[in-house]
Amino acid sequence: MTDTKDNKKAEIRALLIKTGRELVVQKGAEFLTARKLSEASGCSVGTIYNQFANMDNFVIAQNMLTLDDLVLAMRQIVPSQDSYKNLNMYADVYAGWVLGHENLWFLLFNFHLHHKGCGLPAAYLRRFVRLAEVWKTDFEREVGRFGRKEKKLFRQVLMLAMFSLSSFLATQQGGKHSRKNICKLLLNCYLAGLKVLRQEG
Repeated sequence: MTDTKDNKKAEIRALLIKTGRELVVQKGAEFLTARKLSEASGCSVGTIYNQFANMDNFVIAQNMLTLDDLVLAMRQIVPSQDSYKNLNMYADVYAGWVLGHENLWFLLFNFHLHHKGCGLPAAYLRRFVRLAEVWKTDFEREVGRFGRKEKKLFRQVLMLAMFSLSSFLATQQGGKHSRKNICKLLLNCYLAGLKVLRQEG
């Protein structure tokens, strides 16, 4: 009896996640509300909250899938002996994936823009670690003589910059990008990276 109940709960959870993902892809992150999810899935709002407790937890479940998909795409690269070339290939796949999944990426970026960062599940944070580890070997070859702690911090700063820049591109909806805005964004990525270094130090 318990197994049947657990299976039914897992089926409902999978349905909600699949439906929510379709809503975001087709209509945008701002369309993802409990009411709209309820209408699209045929599940009550109460069922949604029974499954996830709140919409933040639902968004976390979506973002975990997004990060898994991005890591999978980056792992398709067959690296060469040239670490500089490899890093550029990873960056190309990273940015290409983001631009091909703009609404999913905006959901991820917007969540972090408004979330204080504390209390996130360990399984969620591990996705970011996996993303950074995809190009760890090539990155460490490029930074060379620095110690392990410094290399880890450099990777964190790189990932923060990539995250911000890719999100900027994903929200532009085509057209020309202002060179001034790109320079300002790069500066703010750098300053945010310095903040990470200060916190870790």
